[in-house]
Amino acid sequence: MTGAPVHGDAPGNSAGPGRGDDPGRGIAAVSFFDGERIRDGRLVRRDGGAPRLDPAPAPPGAPRADGVVLGLPTDHHVHLELVDAAALEGSRLGHVVDLGADPERIRTLAAGRRVSYAGAFLTPPGGYPSDRAWAPAGSVREIADAEEATAAVAEMAAAGASAIKIAANSTAGPVFDDGLLHTIVRLAHAAGLPAIVHAEGPGQAMRTVDAGADVLAHAPFSERLTDEEIAVHATRIAWISTLAIHEGEARRIALGNVRRFHAAGGSVRYGTDMGNGDTPVDLSAREIDALREAGIEGTALLRALAPADPLAPDAALLLAPEGDPARARPLTPADIA
Repeated sequence: MTGAPVHGDAPGNSAGPGRGDDPGRGIAAVSFFDGERIRDGRLVRRDGGAPRLDPAPAPPGAPRADGVVLGLPTDHHVHLELVDAAALEGSRLGHVVDLGADPERIRTLAAGRRVSYAGAFLTPPGGYPSDRAWAPAGSVREIADAEEATAAVAEMAAAGASAIKIAANSTAGPVFDDGLLHTIVRLAHAAGLPAIVHAEGPGQAMRTVDAGADVLAHAPFSERLTDEEIAVHATRIAWISTLAIHEGEARRIALGNVRRFHAAGGSVRYGTDMGNGDTPVDLSAREIDALREAGIEGTALLRALAPADPLAPDAALLLAPEGDPARARPLTPADIA
């Protein structure tokens, strides 16, 4: 969405129409994303001059902000133990979901921040990522049977987890058999928590769906799903994108799977696997570009970002030039000067 830019030398400092000679002073017309669609509204001054969003129409003749206003987005896949979590405070992210950390450590990191977390990876003895040097101490729970699974899910729930993270990576070690995988998913649901699975290796994505899991932590990148499998996934599970971490064949496979999954009506959530390589503690233009490459554009792209409600009291607001979230910047008083 585009329009005439708002000029910083507009006279007046009124908070709305009806105060002063010019009903447009201190107000700018704007398009905004309400979580589902783009609507028209207006920007007005808060006390102190910061912009806030109002869904009412702007008065005739008001200048127009050049872009789409949205709340701060969500990154659905991060690892805060592997980055400088304090950098979130100055970022354009409003909420992040940590998918693999020591439960006590992540509870401390999450305090005072808009952070949800799954706690530790649940994996079989010797399973991924128990042998990875990057996996912090305490970030993996090795589960041998239903009794240990029950204890682990209860531990994560007690630590404040909002989901349960399960590893099913057959390329890097053993995976749970069908019985135990189904049991862990059932335990997660009984605790009121979604089951999020890292599925990697032939057949693991379909095993995840068959077990009743709710989310794939990564769009499938180690195998091309058939159209029939894509159709099943599109009706039964959401995918977190994490496209930009891949190169070569894995990237090609992931992009193709996401393109067909989205076309089939599947739900794709923006996520970067923050901490995996050179990933910013912020919105990732590379991930947004990869989502576009997979055919997710416009309002579908904004939905994948799951931004906070821009109409909420004291909501922090971004202005995305031409609706491009990769270029989004915080709104400032100059936008309605």
